[in-house]
Amino acid sequence: MSKIIPQTPRLILREINLTDAKAMLELNSDPEVMKYTGDVSFSSIEETRTFIANYPDYKKSGFGRNAVLLKETGEFLGWCGLKNLKDKTVDIGYRFHKRNWNKGYATESARAIIGYGFNNYDLTEIIGNAAEDNIGSIRVFQKLGMELVSKREYDALGSAVLYQILKSKF
Repeated sequence: MSKIIPQTPRLILREINLTDAKAMLELNSDPEVMKYTGDVSFSSIEETRTFIANYPDYKKSGFGRNAVLLKETGEFLGWCGLKNLKDKTVDIGYRFHKRNWNKGYATESARAIIGYGFNNYDLTEIIGNAAEDNIGSIRVFQKLGMELVSKREYDALGSAVLYQILKSKF
């Protein structure tokens, strides 16, 4: 049984588990979903299962990326969660099936996860990185009350923006 993180009126957020492999493979196989991520798609269901089985973040940090399920049906909508980055900052990230875009799920789940992170871990700020052309993700950051910190080159994203929210302002 996966640990349930927060819930919202519409959503359940829980740790990703092997039952999510097919939906994760489908999510990461959509070129439009992957366009601004800098990530490489999974090549098979076996690779997806291996990734999930070896996902270290829950044990290492106590948190990680979480499955986002529609409370009414249990449908896997995508994922949202926190991640410790190499520079010791904590990043909010999300990825949803295209059919679930523009329904408020990213904002709703990210708001819940940010609150959960601030209330349950010793975090004072959470950042968000997005490709400069990823207007959808930038709008989510803005709806969350995150503030633009800088524009920069970032990993595989290329030209990117860095947003942050402080615990004191959430």
